[in-house]
Amino acid sequence: MIDESFQWRKEFSVNDLSESSIPRWLLELGGIYLHGYDKEGNKLFWIRVKYHVKDQKTIMDKKKLIAFWLERYAKRENGKPVTVMFDLSETGLNSIDMDFVRFIINCFRVYYPKYLSKMVIFDMPWIMNAAFRVVKGWLGPEAVSLLKFASKNEIQDYVNVEYLPPHMGGTDPFKYSYPPLVDDDFQTPLCENGPVASEDETSSREDIESDGKETLETVSNEEQTVLPKKVNSTELTSKAEENEKVDSKNKAFKKPLSVFKGPLLHISPAEELYFGSTESGEKKTLIVLTNVTKNVVAFKVRTTAPEKYRVKPSNSSCDPGASVDIVVSPHGGLTVSAQDRFLIMAAEMEQSSGTGPAELTQFWKEVPRNKVMEHRLRCHTVESSKPNTLTLKDNALNMSDKTSEDIYLQLNRLLESNSKLEDHLQRCIWFQQLLLALTMLLLALVVTFYSSYH
Repeated sequence: MIDESFQWRKEFSVNDLSESSIPRWLLELGGIYLHGYDKEGNKLFWIRVKYHVKDQKTIMDKKKLIAFWLERYAKRENGKPVTVMFDLSETGLNSIDMDFVRFIINCFRVYYPKYLSKMVIFDMPWIMNAAFRVVKGWLGPEAVSLLKFASKNEIQDYVNVEYLPPHMGGTDPFKYSYPPLVDDDFQTPLCENGPVASEDETSSREDIESDGKETLETVSNEEQTVLPKKVNSTELTSKAEENEKVDSKNKAFKKPLSVFKGPLLHISPAEELYFGSTESGEKKTLIVLTNVTKNVVAFKVRTTAPEKYRVKPSNSSCDPGASVDIVVSPHGGLTVSAQDRFLIMAAEMEQSSGTGPAELTQFWKEVPRNKVMEHRLRCHTVESSKPNTLTLKDNALNMSDKTSEDIYLQLNRLLESNSKLEDHLQRCIWFQQLLLALTMLLLALVVTFYSSYH
């Protein structure tokens, strides 16, 4: 398998596959792309079969397109499985190409083993039943269990409506278009103080606005634009104390242990962000970035669910050898989902470049794509771990209070019963002694009577 895989990678020049290697019309067609997540948090690899027409002249380019997407995904996710969505709606006999299907199966069986979570076949026409019997023979018994046939009523067992197109009964407004390629649906998240209108906005500006809103709550918007904010020494002192409290709170976060060691930044945690449950109160989580270069590194955070999360800072820089703590928290009590992803983007800045908001904005517009380090993080919820512990402790305390009373009463009863039993035993012993004495007396009388008779 290793030898076959290397030969295949050489034949298809997989390491060198890029958008320029694929005919533009094939990219514009939208028959193969990555978009959305299933209920288990696995990326969806869409294959819209209706756009495929069996043609020996184009089959090699289509195979390269499959290899291009799988290699692109493998480099980014590093082992995270995908769910293949075979969309067979509106397909006919001219779309049946068993050679192409065999190639896709071999990609997951030999070239990208363990990358297949499951293969969902949607709305398969009855005329294709015979073809998929042949496919099952290629897969083997273990892989056959990964095949999931679904109709419009069953597809939601595997994918939520938010990632299903309307023809599948979903609400996803996504429409494939090229260029650009689908970039894993990452967008700018909410900052800590509210939604970001554009990536050009920076956290410093938002902080100033939020401070103004907190201080001038009773002042109208028009008055806020005219009246300057008055700051006295006591306010500065209280503000410093608040900042110290915030810093202490950030320091109180449990530092993630796992580390992803990238060429520019070490990122911790390495793979998953762990959020506590709503009941526990520990909804926030921490991302720690450490600059391992000799230059300033600019970074920004993006997410697949920008409306759900507040991130601070979401767009800033990190000095050489320094570390930055990024606080991530669900917005407005929204629940964390395993489908949500975060993207950390980083690029090395020149020493002459400034790190202000304007400089960072201009830097991200001009930095080449191949100079940007990217790392993805999945979300994971620890369901009521702490509340359960606290509840158990509270219950234990309550139980201990209740049981102590019960035990006390039971001990009293036991002592009473023991005293009664002791009295009963004393009576029994006394009765036995009395009976023994009477027996001995009776025996003595018998002996006396017998001796006097003779």
